[in-house]
Amino acid sequence: MTGTLVLVVGPSGAGKDSILDGARAALATEPRVRFLRRAITRPAEAGGEAHEAVSEAAFHARRAAGGFALSWCAHGLLYGIPADALAGRARGMVCIANISRTVVAEAAERLPPVLVAHITAPPPVLATRLAARGRESRAEIEARLARAAPFAAPPGVAVAEIVNDASLAEAVARFCALLRGCLGGGTNVAR
Repeated sequence: MTGTLVLVVGPSGAGKDSILDGARAALATEPRVRFLRRAITRPAEAGGEAHEAVSEAAFHARRAAGGFALSWCAHGLLYGIPADALAGRARGMVCIANISRTVVAEAAERLPPVLVAHITAPPPVLATRLAARGRESRAEIEARLARAAPFAAPPGVAVAEIVNDASLAEAVARFCALLRGCLGGGTNVAR
């Protein structure tokens, strides 16, 4: 049985990285769960998530050679999910990837079964979190939130929404429960 590919999507400020970090720690002893590390054309010392830093030239060469299961461009950077990272799915392993919503349809078509974990929060919560980062002005944050389109999965793709508007521990627990459900073969999640 092929393991589920859990695609994590959501707006900036929703807490995706914090939830992923919490779930990674909570499920560290579960050998059937694998959190995938992205290759990004950003220096390793730039901060943020632990990623594989690659140059643009190396990224393009690797993509041309079929080295990525999925790849996309966002915010001036190239992102890729290494193809070899998905090898455990053939043995029923659940793989979790933080991706762009722009590649959900491609992933669902080429890499089934998939489950989308849409992590979100109400706009006032997103605004507060984005302001706390200190990277954008209030006007830039308001513009970002105004242009954010609601997430709509392709037809037939299972989606689980995790609203991260209370404690981080609660959101992590909901996400871990979702992943444990995938271990039992369940990806039929109501929208």
